[in-house]
Amino acid sequence: MRSIWNGAISFGLVSIPVKLMNATENRSISFRQIHLEDDGRIRYRKFCELEDREVAQAEIGKGYQDADGTIIPVTDEDLAKLPLPTARTIEILAFVPEDRIDPLQLDNAYYLSANGLPATKPYALLREALRRSGKVAVAKYALRGRERLGMLRAADEVITMHGLLWPDEIRAPEGVAPDRKVTVRDKELDLADALMDTLGDVDLDDLHDDYRTALEELITAKAEGKHLEPVAEPEGGKVLDLMAALEKSVQAAHQARSAGGEETTGEAAVRRLPKRTSAGTTPKEVGGKKSTSTAKKATGRTAPGKAATGKAATTGKATSGDTGTPKSPAKKTASKKTAANSTSTTRKPASTTAAKTTKATKVTGEKTTAKKPATKKPTAKKSTASKRTA
Repeated sequence: MRSIWNGAISFGLVSIPVKLMNATENRSISFRQIHLEDDGRIRYRKFCELEDREVAQAEIGKGYQDADGTIIPVTDEDLAKLPLPTARTIEILAFVPEDRIDPLQLDNAYYLSANGLPATKPYALLREALRRSGKVAVAKYALRGRERLGMLRAADEVITMHGLLWPDEIRAPEGVAPDRKVTVRDKELDLADALMDTLGDVDLDDLHDDYRTALEELITAKAEGKHLEPVAEPEGGKVLDLMAALEKSVQAAHQARSAGGEETTGEAAVRRLPKRTSAGTTPKEVGGKKSTSTAKKATGRTAPGKAATGKAATTGKATSGDTGTPKSPAKKTASKKTAANSTSTTRKPASTTAAKTTKATKVTGEKTTAKKPATKKPTAKKSTASKRTA
């Protein structure tokens, strides 16, 4: 890295020989002026007004034009004789907290390097003192023919110097603020805070100049004889509702973070409600399987007739929660026993089947009227239906 200035840092009786190097560089793409007809380069030639001829660089010097138009020549020897103590010295004036420096004053940035082995120890001492104190040094220095203001701070293992504008070079913001007085509501501030939180942090090392990249691609394509398709500009419009714009911005930021794989909080899951059965009951999921309603089971195991229909209706009401009949394990056991008994009605007398049915009804707390024993033939058909139902 080439140095652009050699001198010393001075504070108190301490003097540190240093070299000054640019810490930044201009990566902008520059253009030349050309003649449109033949792409010939346009050059500026330096002419003397009095002699009306082009002059060489060795014949050109400096001069100050007075208010009345008079030119006062100033030579490099004149500038060297100026009583400027900071000509080769970065003179530290004070050590102040970093927040005392207005960011508007920040100018070019430089690296300061220890110039020679004897400067290594005092250089490291100043660097560590700046780091431990959390302060910065305000200094004066001369560069390129003028005295400047600077700020020294510790950054990693080096000392950096930021050029500062003089206070009288900062313009007052007159006429910049809005003319009208506006009131910002707390709800608007809350939405703005939510948007700031949603956008999150950014790694400055990942940022780059997209315009310069696109310009380089354009130049490469034109050099290869290719044509780049123009990019469609996004449609814009006036912001009519600030609250609506903030809410949409927060939603868009949430969607962008979700698309990028980042987790978001505060979003509720939406689930569909289970469909209701024809008997008016809601099936329950037990072990991943839907259980049928009690009404269907009762219909399948009861002898045909009006009593069976009434029992199914009564059982359906109890299951759907219209009555206060509690559900107990005994009811489930009785239902299983009744189903088992109903399948064996083809081999046992009808009176036995009716008796067991009446007993199961008493256990579950359901009231039914005694029915006539069904004949063997219809009972056998019903048993087949019960088996299919089971």
